[in-house]
Amino acid sequence: MAVTASPTDVLRNGLTETEPGGEFSSRAAAEAYIGKVCFKQGPPLLIGAELEWLTAQGELSATNSRPDPRVFADALGPYAPRSISPDSPAVPLPGGSRVTLEPGGQIELSSAPFGTAAELCERLRSDTTRLRELLESRDIRTFSAAADASRRPLRVLTLPRYRAMERSFAGIGPFGALMMCNTAATQVSVDAGANPAEIAARWRVLYAMGPALLAAFACSPDLHSAPPGAWASQRMRAWQRLDQLRTRPPVHDWADPVAGYARWALDVPLLCVRCDGDDWTAPAGATFADWLCGALDEEIGRRPSRADLDYHLTTVFPPVRASGHLEVRYLDAQPGDGWTVPVYAFEALLSSPETVAEATGLAESTANLWSEAARCGLADPELRATAVALLELATAHAATGEAAKQLGAAAERCRSGLPPAVGEYESGVLS
Repeated sequence: MAVTASPTDVLRNGLTETEPGGEFSSRAAAEAYIGKVCFKQGPPLLIGAELEWLTAQGELSATNSRPDPRVFADALGPYAPRSISPDSPAVPLPGGSRVTLEPGGQIELSSAPFGTAAELCERLRSDTTRLRELLESRDIRTFSAAADASRRPLRVLTLPRYRAMERSFAGIGPFGALMMCNTAATQVSVDAGANPAEIAARWRVLYAMGPALLAAFACSPDLHSAPPGAWASQRMRAWQRLDQLRTRPPVHDWADPVAGYARWALDVPLLCVRCDGDDWTAPAGATFADWLCGALDEEIGRRPSRADLDYHLTTVFPPVRASGHLEVRYLDAQPGDGWTVPVYAFEALLSSPETVAEATGLAESTANLWSEAARCGLADPELRATAVALLELATAHAATGEAAKQLGAAAERCRSGLPPAVGEYESGVLS
């Protein structure tokens, strides 16, 4: 199974836990379905990544407007996502990456899955160059930054999903709009594992390493309109201050991550309910489980289908999301070509069951320090020590000399307590 396969892809392969009409027969059936589509079993062979950039017409400044989606569509042509060009063929770029657009005009490349990080990085570099050429033809510039420090948050996509999301998060505070419009991430995707034991081990290590690696790659100290406070990762601060039922699953209470994730996902409040109109507002506080059991029959007028559950699973935002593969979502977008370093790190740290076990042990003491990692980054001595140890372990298990070189440099940077910087690893800056 490719690491970029979606629940819908798995459904097309014949996995069903529903009644013939598409509705679930019970909560147990829905949980079983989630377990199958979110944790696809198979040898862990593939790796993928998603890269995001801020965008602007010309220079990035407080007075600069965000590019209009129509200008994006014109620049991207056949590569434009259907969210901004409904009739687009939405073909992948020559290296296999697909282009998507985020609510505030951030642009994203989602790679194809590859057997090695080296090939993944080569293809993504090629596609970033092509993306830059396309966008610059319409005077759109991209910026390697994890947080927009210059502009107030402004949503440019008018899709019903994002209207409902904005409305839902507005009652929590400013961080919903900031997350949607003013942040960018580097995400790495890996296969879940060949069997339940391996899936549990890989899930556990990705979460255990999270705070230390968040600190190692934190590089967003400034975020426009954020409340006062010094943070190493303002991007992660925004995520942590969102709807915590949606972003902070109680993973440490789960003996079995597959069963735990399925239960948690059903109890996450609905972000939106798709319908033929433009108003996708969900009943306040209602969960997918409420909808499933009939508690929302009057409000929604129907029971949820497989497609509804597939969509709901895209509206949960944990630090590691199960989507057939495992998506690591806790890293800031990196300066320049620095995104190659975490890609190489995850390839090395998950390269064998023995390495996974060693990495888990190294990260155990800092596994719960998520807030400290976002706030203090490498200034926290315990997080810094764990980050260095993990990157040294990754260096020892790197697949290539180039990967070892970059990982070794990152370990030394972390030892000095320094955040990632433009020029540290890059072969070219997309800007």
